[in-house]
Amino acid sequence: NVELIEIPQRSDSVRKNAADIQMAVDAMELALTRDFVSTFVIVSGDSDFTPLVSKLRELNKRVIGVGLKGSTSAMLPPACDEFIFYDRLDGAPKRAPKAGSGGASKAKKKSSGDRGGGETREKKSSQKQDLEAVKRLVTKTLAGMQSSTSGAVQASNLKRALLRKDPTFSETDYGFRGFREFISHLADEGLVTLTEGSAPGDPEVDFPTKGKDESQAFQLLREVVKDLMVELGGDPPLSGLKDQLRKRQPDFSEKEFGYAGFLQFCKAAVTKNYVEMDWEEPDEEYYLYVEDDTTPTD
Repeated sequence: NVELIEIPQRSDSVRKNAADIQMAVDAMELALTRDFVSTFVIVSGDSDFTPLVSKLRELNKRVIGVGLKGSTSAMLPPACDEFIFYDRLDGAPKRAPKAGSGGASKAKKKSSGDRGGGETREKKSSQKQDLEAVKRLVTKTLAGMQSSTSGAVQASNLKRALLRKDPTFSETDYGFRGFREFISHLADEGLVTLTEGSAPGDPEVDFPTKGKDESQAFQLLREVVKDLMVELGGDPPLSGLKDQLRKRQPDFSEKEFGYAGFLQFCKAAVTKNYVEMDWEEPDEEYYLYVEDDTTPTD
């Protein structure tokens, strides 16, 4: 149901923010007097609502924002639990292009026709780059969740974590109908694995198991550490070591072998005698080294 709220206004005065103030007052009244109301939807792109959103979230309320992509303030989406751009929704009306003068309009049509193929290719290239960026966001978020919890990561919890990092995230922007379809696509590409969880339709998400080339990655680590020991005249620290590996193998990623982080990868290399690693309390840093008399075991 929709309730119309009357806002009295005198004919000889203009109250620009009267509706905004009324919305804020009503929202706070509901939040404080109606405990069962857990979610608020604010249809606006105005940054003036940012303090209201922050206050509602302080009161443990979930806030969903809805606005137009082109007119929404950059301050509002990050403040919300989730932000939906209205013009991206299925069935949203498309804006008609502005009609110009006859000659100019024809010239534009011709020009756009000539550029049509190029624009399509540019759009596809942009979408591909965006998808690669969101893949990195997913792996980074999943790795962070695995390092902070001992249990399995449910797909629903992963999406909530993604929305906390980017409230405007929506799998539909990349051509997927739902998050399950999106995460299944990542599983098909070998980026993650899915197993049925305790809740139907909410699978557990994990990184793929260790690959057959893991020993080559460990050997690369061993060689880099040995070379750095000579170059530095001492044991190299863990920080910055991953960058050294990528100088030799730019596409290196411990996640390809099922490790949530580089430290976990190095600890696995230690267990197989590829390297040794010690924690130095004064520096609060791990240092790696190779003993010549040790032989790696696979």
